[in-house]
Amino acid sequence: MSDGLPEFLDGPVVTAARMLIGMHLRTEFEGKVTEVAISEVEAYAGAEDPASHAFRGRTRANGAMFGAPGTIYVYRSYGMHWCMNIVTAPKGVPSAVLIRAGVPVVGEAVMAMRRGRSDQLTDGPGKLTQALGVSGDQDGTHLRDGTIQLLAGGPPDGLVLSTPRVGISKAKDRPWRFVVAVSAG
Repeated sequence: MSDGLPEFLDGPVVTAARMLIGMHLRTEFEGKVTEVAISEVEAYAGAEDPASHAFRGRTRANGAMFGAPGTIYVYRSYGMHWCMNIVTAPKGVPSAVLIRAGVPVVGEAVMAMRRGRSDQLTDGPGKLTQALGVSGDQDGTHLRDGTIQLLAGGPPDGLVLSTPRVGISKAKDRPWRFVVAVSAG
């Protein structure tokens, strides 16, 4: 790790996506700590990827995708769910990994309170972001800022599969979704 961040974040987005599986994502907001082991991600490769928010260039909404590796890019999905990405590749190259799911490690009661339920806490990108307390306020922040941290984790509990991305209409065939087999659905 350089500067406290894994070196792979400064490389190709598909490699970074695969390497994020099993790592831990930790948040601390208003004294409440939550942490998950990342179990599902998708890679989005900017200008060369028609499914990427940055495919047509930089806008006010996607500006964080052009940040330094480790920048947090948060956007609204369907106007109601926040989704969190970790920017990869050198600054100015708009690549990011969507964090789709995780396994609760710390703060499950806090996650349940934020979600208003005790099941299905982190098994989708909107649910995960809500459980971790992440919102649009974190868009453009960085993993080094401390409120959202990427920590070393153990190997995933299961085989990691590479599958086509889900919930998109363009470039659907690219196998850029990585998921731990036990949470594949």
